[in-house]
Amino acid sequence: MTSGRESEGRGPLYRLYSNRLRRQIPPASVPRHVAMMIDGNRRWARQLGYDSAAHGHRAGAAKMREFLRWCDELGVKVVSLYLLSIDNLSKRDSKELADLIEIIAELADELSHERDWRVQHVGRAAPLPQELARVLADVQERTAGNTGMHVNLAVGYGGRGEIVDAVRSIITQYDQTGGSLEELAESLTPEQIGEHLYTGGQPDPDLVIRTSGEQRLSDFLLWQSAHSEFYFVEALGPDLREVDLLRAIRDYARRDRRFGK
Repeated sequence: MTSGRESEGRGPLYRLYSNRLRRQIPPASVPRHVAMMIDGNRRWARQLGYDSAAHGHRAGAAKMREFLRWCDELGVKVVSLYLLSIDNLSKRDSKELADLIEIIAELADELSHERDWRVQHVGRAAPLPQELARVLADVQERTAGNTGMHVNLAVGYGGRGEIVDAVRSIITQYDQTGGSLEELAESLTPEQIGEHLYTGGQPDPDLVIRTSGEQRLSDFLLWQSAHSEFYFVEALGPDLREVDLLRAIRDYARRDRRFGK
């Protein structure tokens, strides 16, 4: 089911406007890495009179497939989707969480057959239900050799936990070489921590987008987004349109990124 707002965006005026937006975005200004925080799925379901949040989560998942195609067509190289946080695992209603886990597993499997995308799970596998962890591992293995757009699925994810895991990994690695903690403390650099994050080896997000008008990070890519640009969309997740993404990237292209200078 599509909302009224979504169906309005298919006429000639919409197409004219979206084509105009595309012309305003220089190819060299397209961000390499876009991070998306999809929010508002439950509100969307309530507004349309559904008795279950699962309808909103399914609509949100369908929108994320569209979003990824839009990004791919624009030339974005990496997209990170925030799908399930560590906090969600303990704080969501059990029925809603069960539905959401099933939806995420279906989405991950579908994305592994989409174009030539490489799909990677970022987050902790241990707290996840066994079946979801298996699907994410299978998807990552199945697409490991793909050379198209890199898609990060943040599932069982927490930014602070990621930093803790990175530091633990560094300490373990250093201990195996026989080094002391004092030597590690003196030599530790931000670059080392970055290499041990779940996204190690990837460019940091240039642009972070969040839907539904909320303006907070919610523990998403805390380390990586230190110099990211942020763009907040009023539309609820399932109502996101391609023109919303195009406007976000046009706005991004016009900003003067200083990286702390």
